[in-house]
Amino acid sequence: MKEVLCVILGGGRGTRLFPLTRERCKPAVPLFGKYRLIDMPVSNCLNSGFNRIYILTQFLSESLNKHISRTYKMDIFTRGFIEIMAAEQSMEDTDWFQGTADAVRRCLKHFNDPAVKYIFILSGDQLYKMDLRDMYRDHLNKGAELTVACSYVDPEEVSTLGIMGMDSDCRINRFVEKPKESSEIEDMSVKLRGGTYFMGSMGIYLFNKSTLIELLTKDRKADFGGEIIPEAILAKPTYAFPFDGYWRDVGTIRAFYKENLSLTDPMPPLNMFDERWQTFTRTRYLPPAKFENSRIEKSIVAEGAIVLSSKIVHSIIGLRFRVGSGSVIEDSIAMGCDYYETVEKIGEDISRDIPPLGVGKNCRIQRAILDKDVRIGDNVRIVNSKGVDNFDGPNYFIRDGLVIITKNSVIPSGTVI
Repeated sequence: MKEVLCVILGGGRGTRLFPLTRERCKPAVPLFGKYRLIDMPVSNCLNSGFNRIYILTQFLSESLNKHISRTYKMDIFTRGFIEIMAAEQSMEDTDWFQGTADAVRRCLKHFNDPAVKYIFILSGDQLYKMDLRDMYRDHLNKGAELTVACSYVDPEEVSTLGIMGMDSDCRINRFVEKPKESSEIEDMSVKLRGGTYFMGSMGIYLFNKSTLIELLTKDRKADFGGEIIPEAILAKPTYAFPFDGYWRDVGTIRAFYKENLSLTDPMPPLNMFDERWQTFTRTRYLPPAKFENSRIEKSIVAEGAIVLSSKIVHSIIGLRFRVGSGSVIEDSIAMGCDYYETVEKIGEDISRDIPPLGVGKNCRIQRAILDKDVRIGDNVRIVNSKGVDNFDGPNYFIRDGLVIITKNSVIPSGTVI
């Protein structure tokens, strides 16, 4: 395992996840009430036995940097590490990272450990559960210089991914980046369980270190998916690693919302309850969630939450979040709070007409995402009763019909959205 280095790309602007990415990069977006997106690829690496990890960051990275430094502390008696590698200007290059390949190229000088022979390039903002050792073994067995993890995707999804064509030995012989016409890939389909699928790139690559250096130093191409991979297919033994497990690109608000709430299903597509494959995150030592005369249906409530005489249906209630009496929350995600407020502080805020953290009394919230540290007063209705699809409000946004209350927002008592 000392031969393998994992490089996780810390994400760009994440514009399709706005406003959740207004104050943070995409990998730092809270997930499932207690995690962050970056925890998924890091956990995959650690569960696979790969503990030498760099995380490349650039855009709105403060929240991500803080989470990594507080969460992942390796044993001093191991040779493993999980370190942030921030974009930097130099005497030779004063630009910031221009793309995924450019980010790795600019950091190659830091990957000079002679023991490292193979480098994983991983996305920091996808949901998946994958044993990377299987891909590593397949790479070695086939004598590949580059292996691309591929997922079976439905025909309607191909326009958002790079689509691979391959021979019977899974050697990639064609690549079409985000095809716009079905005629471009009509002979690249594969059959699985009686259905027709295409092999879509997951944005997970395993390179021989020497091959990666050669491809990145010969020119200044900036992107792996659109530029480096198509070039490598023509010049290097490049193979696909077909993956039939859980993998989702949560690049849009609707996809993010759907995958979060899927965890409340009786048999969720992503098993977070498997002790043999844990998802790691920051240890907070919070008290258990507290309920008082409440009804909870098909929901997840994280540690430290307080739910008072309320009804929670098909929702996720995050860390330290407080729900006042008489409130109803349905089909919604509350990301939680970063701290508790003292009784004295709550009293001071109420006297200044500022609601305490969380949801007040007698509120109704439906199909909403409440970002961190929101303050929602009493008798508030967040229901999008007019069925608006997209709208920008003063302290909220509507995307795909979902109401998003932005981080640190204050919604006064009696407000109707």
